[in-house]
Amino acid sequence: MVGSEPGVKTDAPLQLLLFVDKRPRSWQQSRSIRRFLHDSAAKNFALQVVDVGEQPYLAEHFKLVATPTLIKLRPGPQQTLAGSNLLEQLQQWWPRWQKALEEDNSKDGSAEEVILANDAIASAEFMELSEEIFRLKRDNAELQAQIRFKDRLVAILAHDLRNPLTSTSIALETLEALGKKRESGKSVTIEPSLFDQLIGHARTQTKAIERMVFDLLESARSRSGQLEIHPQCLDLRELCKSILDNLRDRIDSKDQHLKTDVPQDLPDVYADEERIRQVLANLLDNAMKYTPEGGQIELSVLHRTAYKVQVSVCDNGPGIPPDKQKCIFDDRFRLERDETTEGYGIGLFSCQRIVRAHYGQIWVNSEANKGSCFHFTLPVF
Repeated sequence: MVGSEPGVKTDAPLQLLLFVDKRPRSWQQSRSIRRFLHDSAAKNFALQVVDVGEQPYLAEHFKLVATPTLIKLRPGPQQTLAGSNLLEQLQQWWPRWQKALEEDNSKDGSAEEVILANDAIASAEFMELSEEIFRLKRDNAELQAQIRFKDRLVAILAHDLRNPLTSTSIALETLEALGKKRESGKSVTIEPSLFDQLIGHARTQTKAIERMVFDLLESARSRSGQLEIHPQCLDLRELCKSILDNLRDRIDSKDQHLKTDVPQDLPDVYADEERIRQVLANLLDNAMKYTPEGGQIELSVLHRTAYKVQVSVCDNGPGIPPDKQKCIFDDRFRLERDETTEGYGIGLFSCQRIVRAHYGQIWVNSEANKGSCFHFTLPVF
């Protein structure tokens, strides 16, 4: 409760509750009512002012539908006044309440009215305890859900790491065996192309493992609601070039064709470099994954408006079914065709959170058997 009207007795026979909210109009009516009560020359009332934002259980207990609201608790019966003309209603009812008090004082039922008022207070306290119990149960349920979520991630991680770890081990063991034969004096001939292939395969699988662990950490961080960005002036052209240089070997290994359209006069953007690197790497990784050998991947950047830059990553893979395009960015959503592929289905969800943290948008355009185009926007610096 906000407080009592100064100078009045809290055990007065006329008990009033005034519910208000943070709006200036509500407090203005509250001041008008206080002034009227103070000028009424009556000393037989107690006024308690309640902020519904601080004590919502009281609003629920008295079934309020609007504020400000004035409730006469005693003498009974309980009466509620509400509306924009609250002061006029109080002025109308005040003489009747005073008359009711005089009649009430001549009866022996005043003790009963006190009990009723105390019951109302006790009931309100019960509502507060019930609300606290509800909050504790909700928090406990959330903690249990987080535990189950992390258990699922550990299980998925154990499953998905198996394939890239096995492939990496085979490549390294082959190189190790060749090295031991050479150390023992045996003549070992290895084609440079095979050596490069084994090293490239081990490097690719290691990066896949790194991406899985990173996605795992990002998903856990997303679950707890923590996503910090540190935006600054960023040269998007240089960032795109850096990412494509790192992915060049993987693109060449599948004989995929890369087309880029990044204007020379592209303005700088206001973004977190590492976070946007994550988004671009994820989208390009998906494009390489679903583009067939000999297919085409396209990265383009468009100065869309004076305030926005649009980045697009397109492929000519199988596309995304129309009924799945709205939920493709949901947490841990995976298409049926992807159930046996690597990953958790959290990459696009993380991309969405990062782009939204930059006050941008991310969406997809796709047609069956014609590929997909993922687009996102960033603010111009």
